[in-house]
Amino acid sequence: MNQTSRGQSRLRIRRLRRSELPLDSTELACYLIGKTLVRELPRARLSGRIVETEAYPIGDPAGHAFTGLSDANRSLFLRHGHAYVRFTYGSCWLMNVSAEAPGVGGGVLIRALEPIEGAENMKQNRGVGRLLDATRGPGRLADGLDLCARSSPLWLGAAIRPTGPIGVSARIGITRAAERELRFYERGNPYVSGSLRLRA
Repeated sequence: MNQTSRGQSRLRIRRLRRSELPLDSTELACYLIGKTLVRELPRARLSGRIVETEAYPIGDPAGHAFTGLSDANRSLFLRHGHAYVRFTYGSCWLMNVSAEAPGVGGGVLIRALEPIEGAENMKQNRGVGRLLDATRGPGRLADGLDLCARSSPLWLGAAIRPTGPIGVSARIGITRAAERELRFYERGNPYVSGSLRLRA
């Protein structure tokens, strides 16, 4: 095990290579369930299992890439495996992963994480008392970073344990193309957003 500067044991998490990521928004959204998102800070590391995603594939009218390339969504058009972070709803930062070839807009929204490392930091950053409220729902995850680069402070890691059964449903909280079943989640995981019905 690696050691932090404070002497606490740190999980050994393997960084994912870009070649492991499917070059397709829908396939990537399913593939990322059970994988790890890691944020390196100067004095701590935060990490969590990805337990809920939504795909926004090429030509999807609900996706941020639908209107074409712009300064605001440029990161979504980078080659697959880059972070696209967008401020929306007037209060929320949404974490996405670019999912298509360079110049093609498509992505995956990370909707929820199951905390692994840095849980107390996560609660403090979100200003919540319950850990369950710190990382579920897209606005609860604190542009352009390469998530596959060895030097990146924000990166994708392999699964640290086997992934449970994966559920599929319509996406949440959108009005365009709302019927498309492009939401993926680990069934029964309490960190998945929404009601119990949406986690079953």
